[in-house]
Amino acid sequence: MKARRQAVILDLIDREALHSQEVLRKRLHSHGFEATQATISRDIKELGLVKRAGDGAYQRPGAETPNPETALTLLERAAGEFLRSVERVQQLVVVRTGRGQAQALAEALDRASLQEAVGTIAGDDTILVIARGGRAAAALCRKLREYSSQ
Repeated sequence: MKARRQAVILDLIDREALHSQEVLRKRLHSHGFEATQATISRDIKELGLVKRAGDGAYQRPGAETPNPETALTLLERAAGEFLRSVERVQQLVVVRTGRGQAQALAEALDRASLQEAVGTIAGDDTILVIARGGRAAAALCRKLREYSSQ
């Protein structure tokens, strides 16, 4: 339930400018989720949402990443915080995180635009990264392990 609610929150903030927890609570209610202000506050913290400087609406962390170096720094931070394990299967990389953390790490991977990765698919605690080939997958695993200090 929590993972679905948080996925809806991310979808809502991507679609429209939501400036307060109350507005977010009402939008969640219209999608069938009853959530208290305290629950929404915890979700915002767990998802790492921040307010945009321009209009004060919630956004994903790093949504306005100004350059590749910043995106890479955000990936290193996210991997250090969320990554639990990395396993390679040919050109596929399976990344495990804590519950509810896969979305944030997958977004950081996507925003970093690593040359080894084609794209990601994230669940609640697992990310599937499609690499450009076996060697790229191996290099990506090494990189992620280095970032997470495994």
